[in-house]
This record gives sequence, structure tokens and C-alpha cells, in this order.
Amino acid sequence: MTTFQQSPVSTADQLCKLTATEAVGLLKSREISPLDLVDAAIDRIERVDTIVNALPLRRFDLARRTAKEFPKPTPEQAAAPGWLAGLPIAIKDYNDLAGLPTTSGSPIFANHMPEGSDSVVQNLERHGAIPIAKSNVPEFAGANTFNRVFGPTRNPWNPELTVGGSSGGSAAALAAGLVWLATGSDLGGSLRIPASYCGVVGMRPSVGRVARSYAMNPFDPLVVEGPMGRCVADVALMLDAQANFNPLDPLSVPAPAKPYVDAIRQPVAPKRVGFTADLGVGLVDPEVAQLCERAAQRLTEIGAEVDNGCPDFSDTFEAFQVLRANLLAGWRSDLLEAHRSELCPEIIWNIEKGLNQGGADVARAERVRTQLYRRVGAFFQEYDLLACPTVSLPPFPVSERFPKPNDGQEHSYIDWMYLTFVLTLTGCPVISVPIGTTKDGRPVGLQLMGRPRADHEVLSAAHLLERIVDVARLVPRAPA
Repeated sequence: MTTFQQSPVSTADQLCKLTATEAVGLLKSREISPLDLVDAAIDRIERVDTIVNALPLRRFDLARRTAKEFPKPTPEQAAAPGWLAGLPIAIKDYNDLAGLPTTSGSPIFANHMPEGSDSVVQNLERHGAIPIAKSNVPEFAGANTFNRVFGPTRNPWNPELTVGGSSGGSAAALAAGLVWLATGSDLGGSLRIPASYCGVVGMRPSVGRVARSYAMNPFDPLVVEGPMGRCVADVALMLDAQANFNPLDPLSVPAPAKPYVDAIRQPVAPKRVGFTADLGVGLVDPEVAQLCERAAQRLTEIGAEVDNGCPDFSDTFEAFQVLRANLLAGWRSDLLEAHRSELCPEIIWNIEKGLNQGGADVARAERVRTQLYRRVGAFFQEYDLLACPTVSLPPFPVSERFPKPNDGQEHSYIDWMYLTFVLTLTGCPVISVPIGTTKDGRPVGLQLMGRPRADHEVLSAAHLLERIVDVARLVPRAPA
């Protein structure tokens, strides 16, 4: 029978306040057990999630049984990058997790029970993770986490505010201290926007870095899986657990020889950073712009040169909209005829946009993406990073389906997300790091984008910035 030392951390809340890195360290040294953490998470979820509604789908009994029976790892497992040693985690409700439905936030799939866990979840379990619950999501896609199955997820910083999306439940669960790590996915900002809005860290890795078990189109590079945590070190740890090759994902690549946690242990400062408040594409809240520029300029404290360098993002706004609509039409157009009344209006609009646009529209969008990639490549000949706000405005009321700028223009439900979605087009690794709050206490994140495949460099710079701005300590927090 496995035995553990007396835990130096006594209460559930004290355990929940540990970073994932700290918790895994205590698990490896056997100072705490997986069951200690599962019980602590259950206790906090039952007390706190009545307000937040981050984890509506739970499998507490199975998590406790798994924790009780958690086997002693082989030496190879224990030494492998990303070994999580029995750490409880949350799984986004776009992934299949055995024993729970995969609803995707849609009434159409409210009772859809998968045959078992998908390969993303299985890979994390092989790395010692214990899935304890599934996190709430918008219906299929979007950046405000509400749906007609489970209702809205509320922000632990202020329950009247949105958590963003689509990985909103995951971000809220981290910010509220319900779990230590959570899965996310990103099409137009779904890892980065909720991270910014909840004061945590979300990383969109390089395309193919994390093998996908499902894909709207397996050859499409817009959707990636990625890690979410309360600090950059935790995100690096989780990316080591997630990085893998899977032949079912034709874009996936093998895990790197150098672990991502090495970027935290031996960080290297960037030499030159370009900062832009708006990518030359749209409007940004003045306070958000000021906070982000101030944070980017603090990279000079570690020797970086920071100026206003930025690639040309001309025409990328519409190009992403076209490619996203094309993707959603291919993925969900079969639901229009059979289930139109059960689809939310935003998804109907996006599918129909994809069906109604022509081949010339898609061809032009592909040309714009190619030209952008070449301009980004030229930019990174001179710069190490591009920095910009994660979101153009701070968290808005959760009761608003999406923000509508008062500029007299017609707007779609994703227009305001442009700072994340045009970076998606590059395929480059991007991370959102919390850098402070507005005067009224709403979290703000800064995006750092690196060269193609430069995930280590992005994590390294993000870790150094995190140490400078020192706001990671503000989570977890219990909502009032």
C-alpha cells in the first residue's frame, strides 16, 4: 500500500492555493497524496462553484477512487517531462471524458455520452493527471461563456462580469482555486481571452505542438489545444504533459527534446520586443492600452529594447472571419436543417456566413494569410517578440451576449476579439500573461507572440515578465 508523509499543508483552501508546480512537487516528495488534493478540490468546488458555475459536470466519486488507487509510477514515468503525479485537473467540455456527457454547451448534445475519454485526456492521464470535472463553455464557440444547458459562468473577480471564452470555465476554475490546471483550446482566442479576463495564464502553442483528438478539419491549423494555469511555470509544466504526436492529427509533431520547464528554470531575456496597442486593425480601450504598454516597457528592466515595431496586419480581420466561417460551416452545417431552433443565433449566423461566401472569398483569405506569414517572418528577423493587449476591452457584464462598440457600425459577435484572432492566422505561439487591473479592478492581460515554433522562448519571456509585474499572487480568489 502506498504511504505518504504527514502533509505540511493542513486545510483544503491552503492546498488549493498551491501552484500546480508546488502541488506536484509535494506529490513527488510524498508529503501529500493525490487523495488530499482531490478532497481539497471537491471541498472548494462545493463551496465556491455555486457562485462561479465553472465546473458543472463532475465525477467526484471516480476521482476519489482513482486517487486512492493511484499507482506508484515507474522510474520512466516519474522522470518524464510533465509528470503530474496524481494532480486533479479540469477538462474543457469540448473534450470527451469517460463517464460525463460532452455537451459543447448545446441543448442538442446535452445528453451526448461519449464512448470514453478522447486521446487528449488519455495522454494527460498517462502523465499522472486525475480529471475531476468538466468546465463550462459557450455553445460550440464564442468568447462569453454562457449556454442554455448550464447557464453563465461568472468571474471570480466580480460575479457580474464575463469570464470570456470559450475556455471560460477552465479559466474561472483556476482563478477561483477549484483546480490547479485546466485544458483549453483556441480558435480565435479561446485560451487567451478567458486567461486575460480571469487573471490567469493561457497559452496558444505552435500548431501541432499538442495533438488534437478531434478536429473540425484535421488539416486546418486554426484550432489548437493548449494549457491553462495560474502562473507561467504551471503552463510550462502542463505543456510538457500535453506535447505529443498522434497520427490521428496530421499536423501534430513529436514532443521536443528540451522540456518546456527548462524555459522557467533557465529563462533567457528577449533582446528586442515590438509593442503595439492595436495591431493597426481596430480600437482599444485607452486604459487597457496604457496598462499593456507600461507592462511591455518593463521588459527593459531585464535588458530588452522595446519599441513600436509591428508587422502589417492589413486585411487580416476579414480573412480570419472568412476562414473561421468556412471552418464552422464544414463542422456544423448539418445541424441547421435538423436543429435550427436549438442553435443560438450567433452560431446560425456564422454557419450561414460560411455557406454563403464563395470560393473566391476563401482563396483571397488564404492569400492574405500567406502574405501575413511572410511579413511576420521578416519581422522576426529583427525582433524576438511581438507584444500587444490580449483583449481590446476589460471584462464586460456577463449579461451582455457580446460587446457592441458605440461607433455606429454593424458588428458581429466576434469582431471585438480581433487582437487574438488575427494572431491566430500566423500559427505562431502566443501566451497571455496577467499584468494588472483597471482602476475598477478588472483583470488585464498582455499577449506575447514569438517566432514560429519558439514556444520555449515565449514561455521564458512570459516568466520573466510575470516576475517583474508580480500579479500572479492575486489568484486564486474566492468570489464575493
